[in-house]
Amino acid sequence: MPAKDRYHDAVRKALEKDNWQITNDPFILRWGTRDLYVDLGAEKLIAAEKSGEKIAVEVKSFIGTSPVADLENALGQYILYYDILSRLEPERCLYLAIRQETYSELFQEPIGKILIENQRLCLLIFNSELEVITEWIP
Repeated sequence: MPAKDRYHDAVRKALEKDNWQITNDPFILRWGTRDLYVDLGAEKLIAAEKSGEKIAVEVKSFIGTSPVADLENALGQYILYYDILSRLEPERCLYLAIRQETYSELFQEPIGKILIENQRLCLLIFNSELEVITEWIP
């Protein structure tokens, strides 16, 4: 099993503060003979409905020497998880969790904006110090 991301626990606490129940830590995707490990699986029960909302969350720090290389790696991992998850659990939405600083510095530039505009990924933006979710971008 891979090591936890630096901000794994902060995202977990932020989700719990937002009334998400963590169901898997990690969320294991089995495809063929391979196991892949999405950081978290969570479920939020909605009071007026019988079924709850389900998500999987991949946490990325973006603390490497190149933010673009970090983005390329995160995007490749996200696409792989997304494609497998869409076949195994199509009702579960995959989110990439990033710090507020990463969103402000990278996703407000043209290279990040194009991914959001083309709806390539869903983002969960969090404050790592306060351990709270600041924004969801579906």
